[in-house]
Amino acid sequence: MLRIGLVYDLLGTHPRRPGDPPDADAEYEPEETVLALEAAVRRAGHEPVRIGNPQELLARAGKGELPPLDAAWNIAEGYGSRNREAWAPVLLEMLHVQALGSDALTLSLSLDKAWCNTLVAAAGVPVPPQAVFASAADAGAAALPAGFPLFAKPRWEGTAKGIHPGSRVEDAAALAREVERIVRDYAQPALVQPFLPGAEYTVSVVGHRPPRALPVLQRALEAESGIGVHALERQPAPAGGWGHRVPGELSPELETTLAAHALTACEALACRDFARVDFRLDADGAPWFLEINPLPTFAPDGSFGILAELEGRALEDLLAEVLREGLVRLGLA
Repeated sequence: MLRIGLVYDLLGTHPRRPGDPPDADAEYEPEETVLALEAAVRRAGHEPVRIGNPQELLARAGKGELPPLDAAWNIAEGYGSRNREAWAPVLLEMLHVQALGSDALTLSLSLDKAWCNTLVAAAGVPVPPQAVFASAADAGAAALPAGFPLFAKPRWEGTAKGIHPGSRVEDAAALAREVERIVRDYAQPALVQPFLPGAEYTVSVVGHRPPRALPVLQRALEAESGIGVHALERQPAPAGGWGHRVPGELSPELETTLAAHALTACEALACRDFARVDFRLDADGAPWFLEINPLPTFAPDGSFGILAELEGRALEDLLAEVLREGLVRLGLA
């Protein structure tokens, strides 16, 4: 039996700081996620040990109060900088505790969407053209990546942070407003790309030697704007809620292509053990890479929970399988 430390950020554990945007805690997990991880560790025959967030990991290590660990399962997001997802892996590395999941460099590179896009495109995955604007003035003076409509989002955020109905921009004035909002509220540049009108899909990847893509899931789009409903759920909803549509047909050929692109992206960024890769189709039905998340949520209502339900098994069974494969990679099983 191994002792597996769990490192995570829970909703409600970080006090809000002055100037935080309303979705500052969007990437943090509910208690149900930690319960699912604990159940998965036990299902695999090991002992889960709650550590908490990176600050708690640092404090306990500094006081000599960190319990002996054989490995750690990190899903902590941190806050603020584009290196925030690297906090826990770096601390664990310094403490000589092997960790499941991607290392610090992969997490930082993948969180910076502009750098990530460049690396993934170089690996041969179709990536939409992009431009990075540090101010509204830049957006008005520099070349745009395509014609309108465009889509603007923070350069280094995840879980749809910073996205709202106005993220799809139809003209230069709207683009300037969005860039100004992102720079002001999220203290980072805006990443601007063409708005792709087609269906949106997400591919979960697990394992190693070789990694494998799990069944592709389609995401619902908001009926009017075409933005993914999952990205708008934290925004004030109109009367009657967010209308939605699911426009795509997932053919075997498309699923094969999406899986291949997801695996290529994971290889290009040296992702390990688990990740989620998002794609969007253009007007001709061709898929384009949107982003990758090597720290996907394991919440019961997230993609892993949905996949477990579709397979007719409990979420902890799927996560126990992910854990076992990760321990094999670490030489602990």
